[in-house]
Amino acid sequence: MAQEVKLAKLVSGDMVLGKWNEQEGKIKDPATLQTVPTQQGGVQMALLPFGYPFDSELHGEISAEHVLYWYKNVPEDLTNKYWEASSNISISSSSDLENLQNMAGGRGGQGNITDIGDLLK
Repeated sequence: MAQEVKLAKLVSGDMVLGKWNEQEGKIKDPATLQTVPTQQGGVQMALLPFGYPFDSELHGEISAEHVLYWYKNVPEDLTNKYWEASSNISISSSSDLENLQNMAGGRGGQGNITDIGDLLK
């Protein structure tokens, strides 16, 4: 069974994302979610190890008694970024897969490279 990734707001005000362990009532390998202002006036989200800047890896655990609020839904992009950070494995989104057809010359998968000599002319 795959572990569920949950997003929570802690009593300290931190937003954390991590692997939920129901039996122990703990969030394992927590990452903190921080908003970073952009020059255009918007914000971006940064996913960092909970112990940052002193820890550079996702490890540790947080007891559920420190959770103020559980978010009902975790955006898929955020979950994918968490899995990438915790496992060093890149996860492709559906839009990445749709763009595969453009990689062979931008013609819907028809690269039209039939003779290597054509490239040298």
